[in-house]
Amino acid sequence: MKYVITGSIGNISKPLTQALVNAGNNVTVITSKEENTAAIEAMGATAAVGSIEDVEFLTKTFTGADAVYTMIPPKSDAANWKAYIENIGKNYAAAIKAIGVKYVVNLSSVGAHMNDGAGPVSGLHRAENALNTLADVNIKHLRPAYFYANLLANVGIIKHMGIMGSNFGEKPFALVHTDDIAIVATEELLNLNFTGHSVRYIAGDEKTGFEIAKTLGTAIGQPDLPWIVFTNEQSLQGAIGAGLPEELAKNYTEMGGALASGEMNADYFNNRPASLSKIKLEDFAKQFAAAFHA
Repeated sequence: MKYVITGSIGNISKPLTQALVNAGNNVTVITSKEENTAAIEAMGATAAVGSIEDVEFLTKTFTGADAVYTMIPPKSDAANWKAYIENIGKNYAAAIKAIGVKYVVNLSSVGAHMNDGAGPVSGLHRAENALNTLADVNIKHLRPAYFYANLLANVGIIKHMGIMGSNFGEKPFALVHTDDIAIVATEELLNLNFTGHSVRYIAGDEKTGFEIAKTLGTAIGQPDLPWIVFTNEQSLQGAIGAGLPEELAKNYTEMGGALASGEMNADYFNNRPASLSKIKLEDFAKQFAAAFHA
């Protein structure tokens, strides 16, 4: 089988690529950086260097593929982040349509049922819609939960202020490890037994912010570490103060608001997976502690 993987050598695309190669497949990995070529080739895959903003490049690279894995990385200088995400979804759709790929595994997110109000995830909603215009293509939209890795952003505030927090956390929300997402993506791409357009949620745990602070605090020797629920304005200014561009900070604050209201996880809880994935918060806590003490 021939697969094309977007996402370069990221936390999901790298183990996904390796698994597909190990299974004896022909794998091409799209990367925007020439310097990633050696790492891609070391896995036994082929590197295609170019931009996902270039439909002609995508069309050429997708040609001959039995299936493609699509994902949309953050863009720090996007003037309108949601519109950028939607446009990349349209680029993928145009290239897939042009050369007739029949199977797509698309990385989306919990909350992608929301056409607005969920920050970048509402952009993913629009990207899903763009792909869903392809009536004769089988598409599996993966909607993973909040990444455990996002919690690493709290290391600095713990060290300097002795707290964790965000503008959400009172309501339980789903979390997942990127390794478990890669496992699901690999499964879907190797089996290719999905038809039509469908959604698969991926989560390893469900916690409140207070439970997260307790677990991670215990792992770093601070069992009384508090989780503070900030106002939206505090969250926005904190993100900007930490160096995020205003457009990204506004979108992340909006996403936090959707997590706080419960709306972002509403469809997930209505369609909870039959079983949660392997890696739990307690497992990630070891990784968090290692990063904290590094």
